[in-house]
Amino acid sequence: MKTSFQGQLEEIREADILVGIPSYNNSRTIGHVVRAVMAGLAKYFPKARAVLVNSDGGSTDGTQEEVRRVQIEDYKTILTSHPVHPIHKIVTPYHGIPGKGSAFRTIFEAAKSLKAKACVVMDSDLRSITPEWIELLVRPVFEEGFDYVAPLYARHKFDGTITNSIVYPLTRTLYGKRIRQPIGGDFGFSGKLADFYLTKEVWETDVARFGIDIWMTTLAIAEGYRVCQSYLGAKLHNAKDPGADLGPMFIEVVSSVYRLMGEYETLWKKMHASQSVPTFGFHYEVGLEPVSVNLERMIGNFRLGARDLIEIWKKILPGETTRWLESIGKLSDEAFSFPNDLWVRLIYDFAIAYRQGLVHREHILKSMIPLYLGKVASFVKENRESSAQEVEERIESLCQVFEGVKPYLIERWGKIE
Repeated sequence: MKTSFQGQLEEIREADILVGIPSYNNSRTIGHVVRAVMAGLAKYFPKARAVLVNSDGGSTDGTQEEVRRVQIEDYKTILTSHPVHPIHKIVTPYHGIPGKGSAFRTIFEAAKSLKAKACVVMDSDLRSITPEWIELLVRPVFEEGFDYVAPLYARHKFDGTITNSIVYPLTRTLYGKRIRQPIGGDFGFSGKLADFYLTKEVWETDVARFGIDIWMTTLAIAEGYRVCQSYLGAKLHNAKDPGADLGPMFIEVVSSVYRLMGEYETLWKKMHASQSVPTFGFHYEVGLEPVSVNLERMIGNFRLGARDLIEIWKKILPGETTRWLESIGKLSDEAFSFPNDLWVRLIYDFAIAYRQGLVHREHILKSMIPLYLGKVASFVKENRESSAQEVEERIESLCQVFEGVKPYLIERWGKIE
């Protein structure tokens, strides 16, 4: 039986540009996102046939109604001429495991059905999005022949700590491309790449929850698609204390990274250096909202882990490493520090443990969280007075340690039976 969604797609028939916005109870912010998207499409691509798809996870706060309601009343405020084609809006529920990945699957299916040339996905909780974001994420695909456009944001130095401490350095070390925000949330991609994503059977896994961003980025790089990034300015969204409310996100993101390592081991074993990728957009300084950090709680959680999880760690980690962790757990708050070389070896050791599966994988990943909080606490202590540029230099130093210690990963990986 044909759904209303399928019927609307058939009625529209084809589109040049498709913009997808996944949502779940985002009524306070999604109206601004939709207005910015519509303004960007009308201003920068007035001759293109454009469709906006809101893939919703069952919101009960009026999110879907807000998307339907939003219009730009007076295009003269932003344009020198009116768009040639109307912008179609489709609001549809997605099906499957609750999560961002399931919402993206609906967006990919719409792109395939409409034969879209260029696609964009936008987070629905953005407060800093401008119409220019549409140009910066669409034009490299629509006019320059790229298949994947990652976002490049200015973020507060204590925002995005999973990216900064694990996902960015590990991804660039494994696959050789310096995409600074591989789980940024807002991406551009070609219709060809959307079709490819749909061929993968991942929709009943962690990818369907929170692992979709790193999965998209990794596949784009590893499968040889043309990748770039665009500087979008500030990302102001519902940022959280990096030590609070991790929920399932940490587990599902890291699980996706580790699972992909198994799929692409032949590729990353041969990759010996990383390189920058083409970057679009004008880089400028922006004001950023502060991110509150509870340093004592993070250090306390690390100490609890060092006390309660040491038996699991001993099954996963070399003896020298567990002794090192025990000694760090005995440090005072003032002396607390988590060295980069220890951290990198831990990320590699846990990748080995995940691959071997000697301990239940969810237990492995949960036991990483206190270690992650300890590393973030150390990073916060080191950078309390640091400028954004100094913080970026420290993250670059961490990346270099990841790349320098990679032979250790390859050696240990090769011993897995």
